Amino acid sequence: MSILKVEGLTKSYGNRHRQLEVLKGIEFTIEKGEFVSIMGPSGSGKTTLLNVLSSIDYITSGTVEINGNKLNKMSNKALANFRKKEVGFIFQNYSVLNTLTVKENIMLPLSIQKMSKEEKERNYKEVTEALGIQELGDKYPNEISGGQQQRTAAARASVHKPAIIFADEPTGALDSKSAQDLLNRLEELNENMNATIVMVTHDPVAASYSNRVIMLKDGNIHSEVYQGEDSNQAFYKNIIHMQTALGGVAHEL
Repeated sequence: MSILKVEGLTKSYGNRHRQLEVLKGIEFTIEKGEFVSIMGPSGSGKTTLLNVLSSIDYITSGTVEINGNKLNKMSNKALANFRKKEVGFIFQNYSVLNTLTVKENIMLPLSIQKMSKEEKERNYKEVTEALGIQELGDKYPNEISGGQQQRTAAARASVHKPAIIFADEPTGALDSKSAQDLLNRLEELNENMNATIVMVTHDPVAASYSNRVIMLKDGNIHSEVYQGEDSNQAFYKNIIHMQTALGGVAHEL
């Protein structure tokens, strides 16, 4: 089942006298339960792509469809309701609220959902166990590590069981140990809860935790790398090889 369908997607900035075309007719699909990374050199359009896919920004032309909803056909009010129910977002800088406990941060998306208290508690228990933060509920963000804060953000993004979770450089502000821990947990979330994840990253190590990598160059899809039956190490090497072919190097921003 396709959760995300993208057809003829373009995104331009400017006016009719001077336009910058950032995305140039992009097309792809993502199936339910996939974990997909989007990579590309600086200026390739990967962040712009994530923004329009997640409805943070508007598309110029083409179609983006998530779980049967065509974003370009929806009113602002309908889009706002859609984001609350169907989308989760993990930002690079955690974006947790320091005045709320870990549990209160995670439960925020459920406060606007029509769910019983029991169901909310079940969802909370499920995501916190998957992300290894079930013992942190009563703590405040300034009492836990950066890695734990980012796992709190990941739990908040997934607690309402959205159709798709978008992650924008989620390991960018973490040390290597915390980054690896987060990626392992996202992998578990994907495998055990069948969460569909789309992650923008510049890091081939992070990308190797996904099932597929979409490589962008100059606003177009240059290529795709699938893990298939390959080992994680072989998949990582294929990502590095493709990144080099794009003219970038590993860990280039």
